[in-house]
Amino acid sequence: MKFCRFQPLEFAALDIHRSTGLLHAEPRWGVIEKERVREIQGGLLELAGESHGGWAEGPPRGSLPESGRAWPLNEVKLLPPSVPSKIVCLGRNYVEHAAELGNAVPTNPLIFLKPPSSVIAAEEPIVIPPDSKRVDYEGELAVIIGRACSHLGPADDVKRYIAGYTCLNDVTARDLQKADVQFTRGKGFDTFCPIGPVLETELDLATAKVETYLNGVRKQSALLAEMIFSVDAIIRWISRVMTLVPGDVIATGTPSGVGPLTAGDVVEVMVSGIGTLRNPVVAGDE
Repeated sequence: MKFCRFQPLEFAALDIHRSTGLLHAEPRWGVIEKERVREIQGGLLELAGESHGGWAEGPPRGSLPESGRAWPLNEVKLLPPSVPSKIVCLGRNYVEHAAELGNAVPTNPLIFLKPPSSVIAAEEPIVIPPDSKRVDYEGELAVIIGRACSHLGPADDVKRYIAGYTCLNDVTARDLQKADVQFTRGKGFDTFCPIGPVLETELDLATAKVETYLNGVRKQSALLAEMIFSVDAIIRWISRVMTLVPGDVIATGTPSGVGPLTAGDVVEVMVSGIGTLRNPVVAGDE
């Protein structure tokens, strides 16, 4: 089932995920069916939380309270499907990607953070900062947490803590990442974490594929089953380090084929069963 955070276009669809002191229309949650968005009451992550014990196999259809309002999909602005407290990313989770950057395959999950301020929605521009001479795309599957968890063990059912899945572009200033050694600056610029366009509650991780297209040309393609560390293993590992709370985003790593972005490009991250995250690229001000 596909859900979205959205604003109807009868309101000014401004950048509501950053605080500017301006009054914006409240974001809404909806379910997408047949090119229409039906509004549901309350927050989706609350519906996926403690009261429902998590969604191991997606939400029961009869459990979603609807407002009775609906819009054509082309009459709403899709917002990022989560407002995370943190974005936890996995590095080098595909063998060929580790090799293409000259890195060894990790023996344990390699995690780092992107700031929530880096999040943008589908169709919003990725801004290349003047401080960097090499900014890369990195298409990935993202997992959105639906229920707080900490110190999960081998016997814990990880699916109970997952609200759903979406597409993510782990945009990276590669030259700054190499210069700094650690990842914070190279991964943390504003607009460096496009996510969306929807939250999909049901995904076959054994058969789904992640692909990235640059100006219509396929640059990355891999089965999610090729990940070194599975989604379950990643969430268990992260939960041993930090408590995950509803809305948190986990980026599961990118396959080989990463490459540079330039102003004027259009980059698309596609995950089969979810959809396409599309973003234009623009140059930042000097």
